[in-house]
Amino acid sequence: MTRIAVGCDHAGFALKTTLAEHLVAQGHEVVDCGTGSTDRVDYPDFGAAVGRAVAGGDAELGVAVCGSGIGIAIAANKIAGVRAATVHDVTSAQLTRQHNDANVVCFGERLIGETVAIAALDAFLAAEFEGGRHAGRVAKIDALGRDERPGA
Repeated sequence: MTRIAVGCDHAGFALKTTLAEHLVAQGHEVVDCGTGSTDRVDYPDFGAAVGRAVAGGDAELGVAVCGSGIGIAIAANKIAGVRAATVHDVTSAQLTRQHNDANVVCFGERLIGETVAIAALDAFLAAEFEGGRHAGRVAKIDALGRDERPGA
């Protein structure tokens, strides 16, 4: 069983709910970071909440959903230690774990169907980081946030 943080804005609420229910049915523990309805909210708040849950150890992995999957991924990636990727299919979900060691997967409810999203989520969870030639690249990604701050 894996603890998985899930979060969304209003535009991703229906898909987040479906994915969370799927995760529970698969035996995972879901940490719900909101939102709880289709009332208008700001995606950065919920992308950051999922990122903080993963980076802080409250969850091993994260799932974030907004209308496109892009904004919420950008927000999650602002949290140190998070590697969030927007995926559109099984292949992109699998590769982002294998090559990028992504720990948050992001979906766009307006861009992906429910069946494809579930299959992509399952592929993300089943894949493992390959390390090897990818390890140095992931280390470079992680170092960027530390090295690029103004005045650092």
